[in-house]
Amino acid sequence: MADSTEPEFLTDVAALRLLAHPLRRRIEEQLRAGPVNATSLAQALGESTGATSYHLRQLARHGFVEEAAELSTGKQRWWRAVPGDRRLPRYSSQTEEMRAASAEIARQHLAELVELYQSFERHAGEMGAQADLFTYSRATIRVDSARFEEFFEEYIALVKRYGASGADTEDGRKAVLLRMFSFPETP
Repeated sequence: MADSTEPEFLTDVAALRLLAHPLRRRIEEQLRAGPVNATSLAQALGESTGATSYHLRQLARHGFVEEAAELSTGKQRWWRAVPGDRRLPRYSSQTEEMRAASAEIARQHLAELVELYQSFERHAGEMGAQADLFTYSRATIRVDSARFEEFFEEYIALVKRYGASGADTEDGRKAVLLRMFSFPETP
């Protein structure tokens, strides 16, 4: 799965279940900082090397990670995330199995968001001007499905324009975690 401008809709239930696994979400989190190997990942996550190696291979089998051959030496294999615009199909076109996996993925991402925000709160006082990257916005938009899809595509284009991936650089750029939550208002 190469990073392309075209979105890739995840319709393979096995791939969705793979992403719904809690340890794989934690592996994904570690990969945001750059390439990892099973040993360093095991130490960071408090898991066995066998478990992290297995999960990395499963993620690679579905194209979410790839071996970083230029970093690998001997038996030590390094892995990196494969960037891409991966999306879930519309809810109305998902099977019950897809919905169950999608719901678990969403629950884990919400839990991760809470953890990340709590970490920010604990460390904001030590971050200097970088803490000013914290923003909070609430909004309500009134749209139909087509107009919301247009909004979402513009949001994705904006994220891509500002660089959704890449390492921190010497010029002061830091990773800023973006999350967008949207849902229809219920009566």
